[in-house]
Amino acid sequence: MKPSPHCLLQATRAVLSHENPLGLPKTGSIPRFQRGLPQKRKIKDVAKVIAVSSAKGGVGKSTVAANLSLAFARQGFRSGILDTDIFGPSIPTLFNLNEEPLLSANNQLVPLTNYGVKTMSIGYLVGEEAPLVWRGPMLLKAVQQLLHDVDWGGAGGLDILVLDLPPGTGDTQLSIAQQIVLDGSVIVTTPHTLAVKDAVKGINMFRKVDVPILGLVQNMSVFRCPHCHGATAVFGSSEGVRKVCEEHDMAFLGDVPLHPNIGEDGSRGKPTVVAEPASERAKVFMDIARAVGEKIGLVH
Repeated sequence: MKPSPHCLLQATRAVLSHENPLGLPKTGSIPRFQRGLPQKRKIKDVAKVIAVSSAKGGVGKSTVAANLSLAFARQGFRSGILDTDIFGPSIPTLFNLNEEPLLSANNQLVPLTNYGVKTMSIGYLVGEEAPLVWRGPMLLKAVQQLLHDVDWGGAGGLDILVLDLPPGTGDTQLSIAQQIVLDGSVIVTTPHTLAVKDAVKGINMFRKVDVPILGLVQNMSVFRCPHCHGATAVFGSSEGVRKVCEEHDMAFLGDVPLHPNIGEDGSRGKPTVVAEPASERAKVFMDIARAVGEKIGLVH
């Protein structure tokens, strides 16, 4: 027997009048299962580990992460970078590396090195144009292997490892934050309102999993015309970013300008810190690296 139109209308009204049909909270984190969380452990042969994150894609997070790892190397530290973005790895392009890594005597992946920085990425293990259509378990298994099956110990190991996280606040980010002892996280955003709103989600995620937030980097902030030398805030004022830092009691680490050379340097596999080491743009990355190093106690 079919329900009457009146009954259907009443049921529809009940659903529509519900504050949230899925029962999800409007504030705080979405509930998740707490069973079986692994104990955090350090990455072997690595002294310090920082995560570079953005909850919004397309804000230049990988470019910032690459230049930070290179800045640490220029400052005399044994530096490395681990690309944990399984579906969109950027490190092979940014470091101009594409050969398949060798296996060490203990059956671990040997990092590829360029510009004095050790690197590892899933991009070295699959074809450049091959899509990875993996579900959650395969994704998390790959992340776990990248975290624990890479031999960083050559030449005395690493003083610092930079993790280039994928955008968002999903399985990969939570898995890393729950498995690895992180010395801190760096949040990257642009001044755009949407990017700033998502950056706050990233801030809250790291605080939920007890990862120290080292500060926020504002990328692509101001464009300076090479002809008239006028400054234009293409993505809006930086007031929103600085306000977020004040409201969340976190440091403003640096302001990376919007400059075509930064993107071009990365596209040709030679990031700004090594392509234009004397430029103001490289100096910004060097200053951010020094500020981060001081916060995590990175010393020679």
